[in-house]
Formats: sequence, C-alpha cells, structure tokens
Amino acid sequence: MILDEIIRRTERRVARLPDSFPEHGMSPQLILTDAIQNRNGRNAIIAEIKCASPSRGIIRRNVDIPMMAGVLEQGGCAALSVLTEPYFFGGTVLDIGRVKSAVNLPVLRKDFIIDERQIAESRALGADAVLLIAAILKDRLPDFVDTAIGTGLEPLVEVHTADEADVALATKAAIIGINNRNLATLGIDRSTTRILSERIRQEGRLVVSESGMRSADDVREMKPYCDAFLIGSSIMSHEHPRKKLEEFVCA
Repeated sequence: MILDEIIRRTERRVARLPDSFPEHGMSPQLILTDAIQNRNGRNAIIAEIKCASPSRGIIRRNVDIPMMAGVLEQGGCAALSVLTEPYFFGGTVLDIGRVKSAVNLPVLRKDFIIDERQIAESRALGADAVLLIAAILKDRLPDFVDTAIGTGLEPLVEVHTADEADVALATKAAIIGINNRNLATLGIDRSTTRILSERIRQEGRLVVSESGMRSADDVREMKPYCDAFLIGSSIMSHEHPRKKLEEFVCA
C-alpha cells in the first residue's frame, strides 16, 4: 500500500531530525480559524501548493514557490497549505519559509507527522498550523494535538471515517478536516464529507472538506456541509491557477 511506503520514507526523514529546534526568530502566528471564519461571504479555500502526488504523478513542473504563493494570495484564498513531503509530493521543508516570506496568510504544513519532533520543526520553520492524520496517529492523536497547541500551532486533524471523527472530537482540535480520499485505495468519494460533517459541527468544530473538488459546481454542492475547502491538484494543474482558485472562492 502506498501509505505504508510513504510512512517508511517518513521514518527515515524523522530519524535525521535533531531532538530540539531553536525558538529565536520565530514569526508571529497567523490564526487559521480566524481566516476561515472571516470571509465576508466568499468561500474559505485553503489553497495547496503541491507539485506531485501518488495518484496523479507530476502535477506542475518547475514551480517558483514564492511566486505561486503570491498568485494564490491574489486569487483570494484564506490560507495556504504547503506540502513538504519530498519523495511522493515533490515538496521540501524549505518551502514553508519561502511561502511565509512571500505572503501574509496562515500557512498549514501538510506532511505525514509521525513524531513530535516534526511539530517542533514545523513551528521553527514558520508554519502557523500543522496537519495531523488520525489514520496514522491513531491513539497517539490526543498527545500530538496537545503538543501542537502547546507549541503554538493550530492542529488540523484529518479524518476519513466515523471512528476517526470520534477520536478527533475527543481532542482539543478546533478544526477537523474530512478527507474524501481513502488513503488505502486513493479513491475519492465526496459523500464522506456529507456523512461526517453534521456530527463534527454539532460539537462546535470547524469542518474542512479535503480532496475531490474539481469545479465550482463541486464547491457549491458541498458548501452546506463544511466551513472551508482544502484544494490542491485542481488549482496547481490548471494553466491559470489564480483563475481556477477564483472560481472556487466565488462559487
């Protein structure tokens, strides 16, 4: 399974991390929850900068990361997600700083977080929020959420099943992402958001619908069920990323 290989590669990366990271020079945090909620009628889109994926291969070649961040900020996104996994998604941890230097938006570090040192690393890199995947962390999720909050990062907890949603709701995470993609099969079913969102919203958490948004019609269909969307491939693969993002923002 591709996820197993991603985790094996991640373990090798984590093995090279230091035990601590310097805290000096850290940038003030921008608040993702505020960015999602204060949209003045526009859709809250977390636009994702990613150059490749296991399901699509190369999505966009020779990306100027700061320039792309600026283009997406101009397109009206609420925040930016930056994929830092190098082997399958073509990212690097250096992209966090490149994006932060180019825009004034909350930046979510999206990677496969399996070790608490990666949370400290994310803060040192300048991220404002960090993705925590319930399917990977399982019963360690509450501790990782607490560590992220204690480090000054907003955790966005990703779930795909009702059981994972229950685990996420038992944590202090204010934002829960519902991934419409099954990480085992890589198949997408947008009804996952419809099925899981009500329970999560009843608990007062913000819902982010992740994966599977290809058109403005998709966003219009799903917006009653969530507070924000995380969209990457459809934007990054488009000839004019800003134009595509604007369609989602205004849908």
